[in-house]
This record gives sequence, structure tokens and C-alpha cells, in this order.
Amino acid sequence: MAGDGDTCSVQPTEGGLIISKTDAIHAFLISAAVDPTFHHDIRQIASTSSLHLSIPYKSLRSIWLLSNPSTRPDLALLLSGSTFLLNSPKPREKSEELKARLKKLTDVAERREYAELVKDIAPKKSTNEPFSSYKDQLGFGLHVLVVMFTGYLVGYAAFRALFSHNPVMNTAGGILGLVGGMLVETLLFIIRTNDNITSSASSVSKFKKDQ
Repeated sequence: MAGDGDTCSVQPTEGGLIISKTDAIHAFLISAAVDPTFHHDIRQIASTSSLHLSIPYKSLRSIWLLSNPSTRPDLALLLSGSTFLLNSPKPREKSEELKARLKKLTDVAERREYAELVKDIAPKKSTNEPFSSYKDQLGFGLHVLVVMFTGYLVGYAAFRALFSHNPVMNTAGGILGLVGGMLVETLLFIIRTNDNITSSASSVSKFKKDQ
């Protein structure tokens, strides 16, 4: 039989296992709430628990243990038909860094998907970019050397014809020819680059008009 010294035996905690309340459990809690042999705090816990659809297993078992063994129901029968209730964990909040990374990956995936959809109708990117490969770089370098050497020979020969056999003037003429060849090659390179850019822009503009 319960006494006043059992006040601390039942704690109205929400931790631990939670079970659903059946009619048998509800009737047991109601009887415990009005049982004068229980301390007021225990009756209050039983009364409060009877108002909810679930109850902590620890609280129910503690009340059952404090009940009169001759009048209380069997614990197995009391729990019959009851089920454990599991609280769903709160979803983890994504950090700002993770959100930014996911957004970046999503954007990349969307761009790839779009490129895959329009690959048959979009104009192909021009591959005629200057120095797009090692072979182009090597060829351009050899071409510049040939132009510079040719310019030097032409300038040297021209100044030799003008100033007879003056070594200083002949060398100066060769240097001028070399510089002139470099300038001509630079001008031709700029013209070729502008032509490629103009051609690429025209292709894009034509594609947009077709759309």
C-alpha cells in the first residue's frame, strides 16, 4: 500500500520509452488518481497522465509498483494492446556552406542537362582559337622566326646596296628589317584574331535569330 513517503518514486518525466494509452491503462490511471492511499503528488501525476493519449512507461510502472498488489491488474495484462511510440528526430539543419555547395552542384547539373538538350541545335564552339594547341604554338613561333630572319636579310641587303659595304649601316638595316617583320607579323595576327571573333559572334547571332 502506498504511503506519503513514496512521493519521489514517480517522476512526471517525458524521457525514456513512451507507450500508447489503452482503455485498461486509462481505467488504471483513473483509479490511481482517486485512490486515497496514494500521496497527493502521485494522484496528480496519474490524473494528468489520464488526459493524454500516451504515457511514459517509467511513470506507469512506478504507479503500478506503488499500487496495492491485491487490487492492481497484472502488468502484462495492463500493457496488452499498447504500443511503443517513437519520436521522430528533428531534421538536421544544413549549414550555409553545405547549402551553397549543393546550389553550386545543382547549377552545374542544370547547365550540363541544358547543354545536352541543345547540343544538336546550338552552334558548335569554334576550335580555331589561336594557340589552342602545342602544335599551333610551335608553328607560330617558327613562323615568327622565319619572318624576323627574312626581314633582317632584306634590311641588310637593302642598306648594303645603299651604303656600300659599311658594316654599321648594314647591321642597322638588318635590325630595321627584323623589327619591320615583327610589326607585320603582329598586324597579321591581330587581323586573324579579329576575323575569328567576328565569325564566332556572327554564328551566335544567327543561332539566336533562328530560335
